[in-house]
Amino acid sequence: SNGYTDLVHFTDDGYSGGNFDRPGWKEMLRQIEDGSIGTVIVKDMSRVGRDYLQVGFYTEVFFREKGVHFVAISNGVDSDINTSSEFAPFLNIMNEWYAKDTSKKIKAVNRAKARAGEHLTSNVPYGYIKNPDNPKQWIIDEESADVVREIFQLCLQGLKMNQIANILCARKVLIPTVYKSVNGIVNRNFNEETKYFWNSDTVSRILANRCYAGDTVNGKTTKKSFKIKKRIDLSPEEW
Repeated sequence: SNGYTDLVHFTDDGYSGGNFDRPGWKEMLRQIEDGSIGTVIVKDMSRVGRDYLQVGFYTEVFFREKGVHFVAISNGVDSDINTSSEFAPFLNIMNEWYAKDTSKKIKAVNRAKARAGEHLTSNVPYGYIKNPDNPKQWIIDEESADVVREIFQLCLQGLKMNQIANILCARKVLIPTVYKSVNGIVNRNFNEETKYFWNSDTVSRILANRCYAGDTVNGKTTKKSFKIKKRIDLSPEEW
């Protein structure tokens, strides 16, 4: 009804607004760069993102440089009407605050679960599977657990990591990731040529993992901010 034609929808369901590495968003930017898009319409400013610095850059600088008309319907923001965007920076700050507050609440819930001894990882260690009746609980997967027990026995006999790995390679024992894929525990592609290729690092990780002693270890890493994806290792005292 406003005369816009040749419409294309870009959707990023399941992605956080604090993340600008979203496939739909990136494809929209690509089409803006090649001149295919003249107008960007969103429901509200939070649909662009929840990082006030980046949202401000795109709406105040990038879109204007590319000659893109920007409209945020619910917030009444229209780049063709200068006065309509006066409060946009405050909206962006509030949207980021919402993301920050949500992150803080999720962190608190996870911290409580960690202290209660619940498993926070969705990636169950080799040798275990999730209990079908209670996904929070791990139960022993006898087939792979036999391999784990053998690794510990060989280590106790004085064999080095690479020697243990060579024994498993020679017997054509599937490496952990391939075993999980073949048995439907995870859905990953694997290389047929390397599916039996055990190495000393894999053996070392298994021997160092305290879950095989019946311990639950949470909180090994943390993030400085909900905006930064890189994780930082914590000292064992903080686990």
